[in-house]
Amino acid sequence: MDKSGNEWKIFVQIKQSLVREGDKVMQDIPVFTSAYGATSLILREIPYKKIAYIRIQDSLDPEKLLEECVSFCRMCGAEHIYATGHESLRAYPVQCSILQMQGNADPEERLVCALFPVTERTAAKFREAYNLRMNPVDHAATLTWADEKKLARRQAYFIHQGGEPLGLGILEDGTLHALASLTPGGGLRTLHTLFSLCPGEHIRLEVASTNTRAIRLYEKAGFLKTREVSRWYTVEKQPLSRKNT
Repeated sequence: MDKSGNEWKIFVQIKQSLVREGDKVMQDIPVFTSAYGATSLILREIPYKKIAYIRIQDSLDPEKLLEECVSFCRMCGAEHIYATGHESLRAYPVQCSILQMQGNADPEERLVCALFPVTERTAAKFREAYNLRMNPVDHAATLTWADEKKLARRQAYFIHQGGEPLGLGILEDGTLHALASLTPGGGLRTLHTLFSLCPGEHIRLEVASTNTRAIRLYEKAGFLKTREVSRWYTVEKQPLSRKNT
């Protein structure tokens, strides 16, 4: 895809938005259209991880559409590109699946530690600790400066044991949005401490299939895999079908 027309205008706007209010920001494109169809482009991770995600919405020529989207993501700085949403992607290697897990909050008293809500004064520490811990995890979103401003209004928490930070998490409206252990082996205590906020409630979460440590932790707490939410494929290189011809 050459840099022309609407694609070029969007590209320039995105590059101009890279630095905003002291933080790196790249805007997602909810609807990216071309003659070959429509996709959603998730670009916010490019400044942090050099990763872009493509979600195909509709296409009569998915191969051409994907070629355009991959080219566009590369222009924006992506080095790793993953896509989902169309059966033609099966020709590419699987990167991972996003799994839904469900279970009940059943806290064990012996595992419950001290819990501290995130405030405006501690939101920056939460963001920094979360990003440092979750940076290597597939499909874990980076918390930005804008997210930091919202943390104090969310049900986000630090978990401490013996006066030392043990973990952190976000649990609200029956959904575990984030969980990170800050010390080796602290995940189970962090999880049960969060459960102490809502004993007996039904909890949902999503986890990458490659995050096997987290999956084992949730299964140990009685959670079960209930469905595959999405399957992502690595598309920055040619598909397997071409390699084999």
